[in-house]
Amino acid sequence: MPNGISADDRKILFVGGVLLLIMVVVVALLAPPAEQFESPVPSTYSTQSAGAAAAYRLLVALHYPVRRWEEPPTELKNEKGAILLVLAEPIQAPTEKERKALAQFVVSGGHVLFTGSRIKDYFENANIANEAPDPKFVTYSARMPSDVIKGAKQITLQPQATWGKMRAEQSALYGTDQAAGVVSWTDGMGQILWWAGSTPLANSGISRDDNLLLFLNSVANWDDHAPYHIYWDEYFHGQRSSLWSYIGKTALAWSVLQLGLLVLAVLFTFARRSGPTFIPVESSRLWPLEFVDTLGGLYERAKAASSAVAISYTRLRTLLARQVGMPTSARDSELAAAAELHLGWKDSGLGLLLGRAAIAQNEERYPAADALKVVQELESFAKRLDIRAQIHKGK
Repeated sequence: MPNGISADDRKILFVGGVLLLIMVVVVALLAPPAEQFESPVPSTYSTQSAGAAAAYRLLVALHYPVRRWEEPPTELKNEKGAILLVLAEPIQAPTEKERKALAQFVVSGGHVLFTGSRIKDYFENANIANEAPDPKFVTYSARMPSDVIKGAKQITLQPQATWGKMRAEQSALYGTDQAAGVVSWTDGMGQILWWAGSTPLANSGISRDDNLLLFLNSVANWDDHAPYHIYWDEYFHGQRSSLWSYIGKTALAWSVLQLGLLVLAVLFTFARRSGPTFIPVESSRLWPLEFVDTLGGLYERAKAASSAVAISYTRLRTLLARQVGMPTSARDSELAAAAELHLGWKDSGLGLLLGRAAIAQNEERYPAADALKVVQELESFAKRLDIRAQIHKGK
């Protein structure tokens, strides 16, 4: 009949189940949102209402030189020609190096179309008011003549920010009596155009009022009468052109993690089944002096203290006779005299001790305290003989 699951195997199954549960929970928490969740990012990849796929495909259909830009701003210096960089509500703040690269790009003749509230993070000359605007759609009218407003007298935006005080080089192209909706200014040889919101290029807002004309006017090169090379930024939307960033968007990273856990489980199982077998050392439950304690208890209950004296007495006589070269049948006085002569134990009291021990071993009710003292003295002499024997053997 097959045996049940062992305790060790049950632990492995339990740990494996816990790890599987943790992985399922993490995947559920970190899984990308489903399509039914509306994304507010005006990305050229998004076909949702707030996305910008329609505007990007329109430029492609009209044969504008447009491309998605997934490189950092530091790479703009390697690009040639009249370039328009579209920054449609970027969601990630630039680093200090990237901010300086953008400023140098504009000063050197680059053009930027920026939408949304984070322009202060990218261009320090922008003056965004601290108070947030009403998110309702607002209709803005043209405020002054410009190529940007050509044919577009009225636009509709869902503002994300409100412009503050204007600088001398800044102009409000669209606005109301309360706030500006589109601001333009020149910086060095380049120009920056800011929209309060991304409605004119969003899928759901490009057809409102004159929004389409504003969008096309904003991406047209009115100075050279030739279209810009339009770089639509996706870098600050989280898109990266590196291999690792591409892998991060796929399930490959989680697959590698799961494969690694599987390999560890296999190695652990193989090591457990194929490794050397060790028999655990079982420690003795007996007290090291239990035998001595038990033997002493027997003597105590039998009141045979004289027997303990007899054992030590016989042992000492045997060792002493061996040391001095005499038979074990010699009298105590003879052994004591030989010890004084050969061992130098003069006035040691050995003869008296042997006599006391000889008397004690024959008494049936010898006092335990006296017996203990006699045994200790006998063992003291026996220890001296053991030390002498070890020294002689070493020599």
